[in-house]
Amino acid sequence: MKKINLYLSVKNYLYSLIIVTAFFSISIQAKEYSINELPKLESDPIHEVVSKRVTNYFTQSHYRKFELDNAFSAKIFERYLKLLDSNKAIFIKSDIDIFRDKQTQLGQELRNGDLKTAFDIYNLAQEKRFKRYQFALTQLALPMNFTAQESIDFKRENLPWPTTEEELDDYWRKRVKFDELSLALSGKTEPQIREVLTKRYNRILRTLVQSKSEDGFQVFMNAFAREIDPHTSYLAPRIKREFDSEMSLSFEGIGATLTQEDDYTSITSFITGGPAEKSKQLKVGDRIIGVGQKGKTIEDVIGWRLDDIVDKIRGPKGTIVRLEILPAGNNSKSKIIEIKRDKIHFEDREAKLTIKDTDQGKVGLIDVPSFYMGLTDRVSKLIVEANASHVKGIVIDLRNNGGGSLAEVINLTGLFIEKGPVVQVKDNMQKLVIYEDNDSTIQYGGPLVVMINRYSASASEIFSAALQDYGRAVIVGEESYGKGTVQTSRSIAYPIDARMHPDWPTLGGIQYTIQKFYRINGGSTQIRGVTPDIEMIPIHYVDDTGERFQDNALPWDSVTKAKYQVLFDIKPLLPNLIQRHIERIKTNPEFNYILADINKYNDEKDKHYIISLNKAEREKIQKQSDKEELQRMNERLKRAGKPAITKLEDLPKDFKVEDSYLDEAVEILLDLSENYPRLISKLPSNAVSLDFIPQLDK
Repeated sequence: MKKINLYLSVKNYLYSLIIVTAFFSISIQAKEYSINELPKLESDPIHEVVSKRVTNYFTQSHYRKFELDNAFSAKIFERYLKLLDSNKAIFIKSDIDIFRDKQTQLGQELRNGDLKTAFDIYNLAQEKRFKRYQFALTQLALPMNFTAQESIDFKRENLPWPTTEEELDDYWRKRVKFDELSLALSGKTEPQIREVLTKRYNRILRTLVQSKSEDGFQVFMNAFAREIDPHTSYLAPRIKREFDSEMSLSFEGIGATLTQEDDYTSITSFITGGPAEKSKQLKVGDRIIGVGQKGKTIEDVIGWRLDDIVDKIRGPKGTIVRLEILPAGNNSKSKIIEIKRDKIHFEDREAKLTIKDTDQGKVGLIDVPSFYMGLTDRVSKLIVEANASHVKGIVIDLRNNGGGSLAEVINLTGLFIEKGPVVQVKDNMQKLVIYEDNDSTIQYGGPLVVMINRYSASASEIFSAALQDYGRAVIVGEESYGKGTVQTSRSIAYPIDARMHPDWPTLGGIQYTIQKFYRINGGSTQIRGVTPDIEMIPIHYVDDTGERFQDNALPWDSVTKAKYQVLFDIKPLLPNLIQRHIERIKTNPEFNYILADINKYNDEKDKHYIISLNKAEREKIQKQSDKEELQRMNERLKRAGKPAITKLEDLPKDFKVEDSYLDEAVEILLDLSENYPRLISKLPSNAVSLDFIPQLDK
């Protein structure tokens, strides 16, 4: 296979930064800012060079064939507005109308490197945002009243553009009230609330005043990139450095990926083995609203630039960072946690083996966090360890595995089949290539269960789909993400640049889609994902997780089925396995909790972004939520033979909630192992050599 950096990963680096390297302090200046200080940004000569090169790469090498014509320019225009004002909180319709007659020019501007229209729109967005925060400051002088029965709707992207500034005034009045109430619920007094918010809003004004042309250029180039497909990005120089740092698998920090929207910074993922993931104090969707160092005051960071927040959280190994977190959910109160920074090593992200003892024997659990280079060699060693422990079978956990190396997924699949096709790949010239495992050695031939969830993507989907098509494993969990595309990254700089233009700054890079992959049965995992043989829960979260919710995702299609032979016919076993699974989860308290949570989430789906601005109502909701969680915890403690607690803060630090999905996967594996001799007896004589099959208890 041609050596090229191919990434099958759902992670997007457009607005995310990995928290790594050293800490730099940020000083807060207390001053008033005038709109006259707002800089008028414009494109510079380097932007002209980068724009032309990026446009050439995308139009010539991207998997999706598109014409950068007037129609596509208009789509870039809409995407650009969405990135600048996703919540329709700063522009009104007449602002947009100013540029309507220029929307078809953006494609030509990209080709020419003359981005005047793009910067004119960006400068207007900066001016409008500046005025909105000036308005917010005026609202702080008004009396605070949290008794009115009103709410704020934070999901506004599907609404029409406001037609008057007065409409936005009402939204921003409520937005300020939301900020005030959030601080009031944390115990702050009115004077303290005004002080915090005055600093916050002035800090945002300061950030706007300090804007640079690169900021506007980055947003516009990503509007272009993201309009092509969801996994294509322009990597500004700083983000390119962060991307390269993560690929090196060695850095210092807390190991979390952040994204920013509407002045809030949220956690989007964790690096397995990193301090944030190990702490169990954070989860995806939590918002970071304050950052401080050990023994020092926490600084409010709402409205900060994302890279400044990253710098604030960074720090050397062994130091403590304090984070004020607004937990995911509408009515949560903020909390303060402490995390010790650490160096994130390669081995922290490696696959890990756990041997679980059960009444029916031992089971090997292999956790695969990503398809990193060297994964196959690592899993091969873990399988040897598992076999030495005489396990009844192996569970491979791919939950939350967003993907990785194409080469590794092919090699890993080869550990469980004799030889044959693993995945089919089609490039932008529509050439179809079948990638095969050509090594006839089978590392493990016993009972196998693979766990997936809606965050399992790309390489995870290739692996689970291949084993499902071969009948080699039972796939359990929930429908996977549905990302069936392959990306590569490259620098924008040419080798000759350093000699011809030694005065040029770093040019950054791009990540773009170059291939689509297909199952060996001919179908694509794009959009549809992998459907498990056994669903863990009979109902699903009705949320926006998955490729199918991207408005410009590449479509599902299929290719010719590859030539392969099914190893085991698992389908006849599934009804019995499913029935046993259903009977178990009926009486499992943890599954009852999960079902209740999913039902509640789905029932309130339309209200997720509508938040009450009534203090008594918010306190009532939070009190009820805390009561329910305390009750669950005490039920868990009782089942574990431990004393009850009176408040959640008293929960023992070493108490861990059981992983009910993983425990149930073990039970499914044990059920499968009972039927494995029958599967082997029906194995075609020419399918594989039988000497790899382990001896099983009859």
